[in-house]
Formats: sequence, structure tokens, C-alpha cells
Amino acid sequence: MTITVDRVIAAKRIESAWRLYNRAFDELRRTAVQRHVMHRNEFDDVMADDRVWKYRGIDESDPDAIIGLATFTNELSTMPLISPDFFAHRWPELYSGRKIWYIGFFAIDPDHRGSGIFEEVIAHMWEQVCESEGVAMLDICRRNERLGLPIAIHQTLLALTPKMTATRVDEQTYWLYEPPP
Repeated sequence: MTITVDRVIAAKRIESAWRLYNRAFDELRRTAVQRHVMHRNEFDDVMADDRVWKYRGIDESDPDAIIGLATFTNELSTMPLISPDFFAHRWPELYSGRKIWYIGFFAIDPDHRGSGIFEEVIAHMWEQVCESEGVAMLDICRRNERLGLPIAIHQTLLALTPKMTATRVDEQTYWLYEPPP
């Protein structure tokens, strides 16, 4: 397995990237109220935007097959599912200095989970955050929180930077109100 960092995903790899993205996140279309999965046109825009780093895990036996894919940027306007205004208001100096890094998504083919791709990509991203004296953020829905994603990220980052801290900065719940039958 090899990790490459691309600024643009080549046209010949877009379909493979889209298939992986859908396999990884299709369930969220049905299990999360808030939309967490990009539409195809949004996905294609992100893959073509050179302001977004794309971490692509490949199997040496087939360099066009994508086994892992993550996006990472400090240009928050490139991410279709977040509000840059939130970041600009909350951390104006970090925002104006482009020191807020956002992980748009991280998809790993189920056959390659546990391969080390997760830790390797997170370590590279964290290095960029530390070098910029910035912060990193991502969105984790309740489903992925229950699966232990924040703990896995926390442990990986603590191994790299023992005094690193993590803070939940936002949370949203959805309420349903029903009249009696």
C-alpha cells in the first residue's frame, strides 16, 4: 500500500474514487438526519479543486484502484457541507491566517481497514496542522462516534503529540414531535 497526496484526482480515477466514497458513506444517507454525503457534482468539484489535498491510498498491484481517500484543506470555502462563517466568527485570526484545517472525509475500503492507512494519513495531516501552528477539525456524526472514530483519532494524535487536546465545538440533535393517535 502506498499513500499519495494529490491536488487534483485525475479523470481516469474519478469513478474509482466515487465508488469508494459511496461504499464508505452510503449508509449515512439513511442513518443521519443532516446530510453528510456529498452529491456527485459536489464530489467532482472537490476532487478537481487544487486547494483541497486528496490523500489517496493505492495498492501497488493496481495504481488506479483507490483503497483509501481523504480530503484535507485550509480553504474552508471548498467544503460544501460546512459553514466557513462559523469558523471566521469563532476563530477570526486562525481563519484569516488559513490555519484552520478541515478533514472533509476519510474513506477506507473495508478490506483495507487495519492496514495502517488511517494512522499514516492522520499523521501527515497532523504534521501540516502543527507546522502551520493551526488547528484541525472534522465532523463526526453520532453513528461514527458510537463506532469509536473520535477515540481512534484522539489516540493517534496523542501518540504523535502527547499534550494535544480535543474539544467538541458543536453538536446538533433532531427532535420529532408527534400528536397522539
